[in-house]
Amino acid sequence: MFRRRKRYTFYQKKKRITSKLVREIMSWAFVTVLAIFLAFVFVTSFGMQVKVIGDSMEPSYSNGQSVLVNRLVYKIGGPSKGDVIVFLPNGNTNSHYYVKRVVAEPGDTVQIIDGSLYVNGTLADDDNANYDKMEDAGIAVNEIKLGSGEYFVLGDNRNSSEDSRSANIGIITTKMMIGKVWYKL
Repeated sequence: MFRRRKRYTFYQKKKRITSKLVREIMSWAFVTVLAIFLAFVFVTSFGMQVKVIGDSMEPSYSNGQSVLVNRLVYKIGGPSKGDVIVFLPNGNTNSHYYVKRVVAEPGDTVQIIDGSLYVNGTLADDDNANYDKMEDAGIAVNEIKLGSGEYFVLGDNRNSSEDSRSANIGIITTKMMIGKVWYKL
């Protein structure tokens, strides 16, 4: 009836490195390296970071703000009205990236009358509510019919924006587009 007490010891059994333990460590290392590699490939293939230059997109995006761009989305389908896109005017790789909002799609007609945007002969829904009247209609003083793969873009700060109204930028084609603004930092 007398039980022996277990004695506590401060010594532990020495663990040995077994082949099972080595395989487990190598497995975790491989999965970690693979995950980092796939993340790197995904980000460099489908995304990029661009800085907004100028105040043409204020208040949505401010000068110097970085945005993440999804480069894959427009390889699958085209942009729609309201999308904020990143493009190089006339595909000029020596130019900086432009960030603008799509206001008209292929098949639409665009004209600026008395500082307001008209798409297909009617006043754009949000034009008077959200934006100041445009002081310069540029090339949109006359009606412009957009062809296949052509888009008309404007900055949100319309009186301080170089966009599709400017002759040196003009109509944006899908070939000029880099991608859609995905997230602002």
